[in-house]
Amino acid sequence: MRIQQLVVPVLAAWYLLGPAQAQAAAPGSVTLCFERQEVPPWRTLDGGGLNFELLADVSKRTGVNFDFQSMPWKRCLEQLKSNQVDGAFAVSFNPERMELGAYPGGANADPAKRMHIDRYVLVRRRGSRLGWDGKQFHNLDGRIGVQLGYSVADFLRSRHVPVDEGSQRSDELAQKLIAGRLAGAALGGGDAKRLMRGPLGARLEMLPAPLIEKPYYLVLSRAFVANKPQLAARLWDAIEQGRNSPAYRKREQALSSGGGGAY
Repeated sequence: MRIQQLVVPVLAAWYLLGPAQAQAAAPGSVTLCFERQEVPPWRTLDGGGLNFELLADVSKRTGVNFDFQSMPWKRCLEQLKSNQVDGAFAVSFNPERMELGAYPGGANADPAKRMHIDRYVLVRRRGSRLGWDGKQFHNLDGRIGVQLGYSVADFLRSRHVPVDEGSQRSDELAQKLIAGRLAGAALGGGDAKRLMRGPLGARLEMLPAPLIEKPYYLVLSRAFVANKPQLAARLWDAIEQGRNSPAYRKREQALSSGGGGAY
């Protein structure tokens, strides 16, 4: 699936810089991959959600045309690593992922340049005794399900928790959990809320203490940053500026609080 988003060039540049300089400044098209899954309120498969709204703002600020490509998450990260795409969003940080591409701020990813902050939560079958108090698990009698390629698996393994990464979608994890094949599932906050509102919600419980909360970034390929370091910096700066704008903050508050409908 491919989503094209075309941004009209800023004509004022031609008058301020002159045709030759404006042509040199035109950044062209940037190809970004993202996970082929609805993750409210951040993104939908048809190009809705806060991530796309923020990137549309980045387009206006930089003149970049984004070519969005949706695919399974693990494939997206593999294409980022092999420079088949210019970047990927929204990617959380851990040191092992430094080999995939470049984060804003380098080895110490700069949270000021993040796209958003989200959390992972623990979901269990209704009536289960599985617990999480914010520091440790209680009554854990099986594996915790995690979507393939998600960084929360490393968080769980660091606590010696057995992990099942055999599913790509949160709905699959919920079905396995209800069927008794998992003790619990570690899900992104938006995914968990969506499931709780859906037909499976009556059979599930979401524990209140988050497993982990972290920022998510636009990560650019090594080749892109090496060839266009100034444009890379402009994109990350524009994300910070757009995210801090009053208009975006108002939208984020509305959608994150449940005022955004399907997002």
